[in-house]
Amino acid sequence: VAKTIEEQAEQCCKNVEAVLAAAGTDMSHVVKTTCFLAEIADFKAFNEVYAKHFISKPARSCVAVKDLPAGALCEVEATAVLD
Repeated sequence: VAKTIEEQAEQCCKNVEAVLAAAGTDMSHVVKTTCFLAEIADFKAFNEVYAKHFISKPARSCVAVKDLPAGALCEVEATAVLD
């Protein structure tokens, strides 16, 4: 697991892109995301990375949580509509 919020956010977004590609779609079909941050103070840095990947600006919830597994600083859950 990467150490900085920027690195982890980048990897989260790449993971979402990979899952969507495996399903035959892309980020433009994402309609909702839920983002979990271990520290709400990381929101600005996380959001800068997130905005580069989610250009279509899907609906989003972003919450701070007490803990994430394996030392993660963030997690992204995405819902996409398939044609």
